[in-house]
Amino acid sequence: MPKNIPKLILSIGLCLGAGIMGSFFTVSAIPTWYQTLNKPIFSPPNWVFGPVWTILYILMGISLYLVWTKKKVPTVFWIQLILNAVWSVIFFGMRNPALALVDIIALWIAIVLTIKALYKINKLAGNLLIPYLLWVSFATVLNLAIIILN
Repeated sequence: MPKNIPKLILSIGLCLGAGIMGSFFTVSAIPTWYQTLNKPIFSPPNWVFGPVWTILYILMGISLYLVWTKKKVPTVFWIQLILNAVWSVIFFGMRNPALALVDIIALWIAIVLTIKALYKINKLAGNLLIPYLLWVSFATVLNLAIIILN
């Protein structure tokens, strides 16, 4: 059982908040602009993204909590969270997949660095971000494919 439930809730809430911020730009673009884009055959149905990202943000929040209870959270964690939120603004809000690709590559690097930093503090905290890294790897390929096809 977690020792500090309010800190756990805050940790998960901060990470979900990044997703919620991004969703303001995503929700309106999905049925309009995004629907008109040519997407690769491996592109998942739109309904998959919400549940997957929700799970990933919760895992991020638990990871944040595990580190935050032991010591100061490494700056790279906050950098990756900001890059994550900004991707939706760039891709969906600005409708700029090319610039979003630059952001998601920086995000991928930041996630790798975050996993390394957190792993030194709490192995489970680092491991909880591996599904996030895998999903962002897939999202990077999807982003690139959308650029190529459009």
